[in-house]
Amino acid sequence: MNIRRIIYASLASLMIVGCAPKHYQLTSVERTRLIVDSRYDKKPDERAVKFLEPFKRVNDSIMGPIVGVVARNMHADRPESNLSNLLADILVWSAKDYNENPVLGIYNMGGIRADLTKGNVTYGDVLDVAPFENKICFITLTGEQMLTLFRQIAHRGGEGVSHGVELVITEDGKLISSKLHGKEIDPKAEYRVATINYLIEGNDGMPVLREGTNIIAPNEKSNNTRFLIMNYFKDHQARGVIVDSQVEGRIKIQ
Repeated sequence: MNIRRIIYASLASLMIVGCAPKHYQLTSVERTRLIVDSRYDKKPDERAVKFLEPFKRVNDSIMGPIVGVVARNMHADRPESNLSNLLADILVWSAKDYNENPVLGIYNMGGIRADLTKGNVTYGDVLDVAPFENKICFITLTGEQMLTLFRQIAHRGGEGVSHGVELVITEDGKLISSKLHGKEIDPKAEYRVATINYLIEGNDGMPVLREGTNIIAPNEKSNNTRFLIMNYFKDHQARGVIVDSQVEGRIKIQ
């Protein structure tokens, strides 16, 4: 049982029930810190278990289905990590469903909110990783803008970038060199980029993405990154392939 998810669902339900207007007045506030971890699963309180059971059934029916298998523990970290690599690659992989062929995928570290643990991956695990309503989108950057983007990524110490990116940066966030699929960036060329709508608004220290042109940004719920991640896992599961991703030198600190 994932006790945290069940407690969150229970509190949300109680808040809804308790939202009817009443003539109460707040007189004081007290707080304490309660650490909810695996200790509560070892010696469960029978009354609490009984109270939470209906919420657990609903939670498990939604969060419990297995969508795939991951080969190793995955964590997001700068300058590069297996999980951030995976999510950036998934954006590029998803592009085929939009008749797009991007040369680069960008997924922000700040949007990755949990790790993946080796073994089965459930819908709940994917939701933990990608809890926001971020949706895939596609933009075109000039070569000059691409170089600016890489400088901004260097300044942040790294972000999620797709396979084929080769950035060398300094410890203090300066860009030393950059290549894309083995080639230097052509300042006069145009590059198609897959990313998320949150970033093309200029957020998370990459404002140059706001300057992109030829924007394709579908609004339907199915375009949410969590569904794209699940589609990727389900595709691999259907083919009997375990999802894997490794650090491969996409961003190096020199």
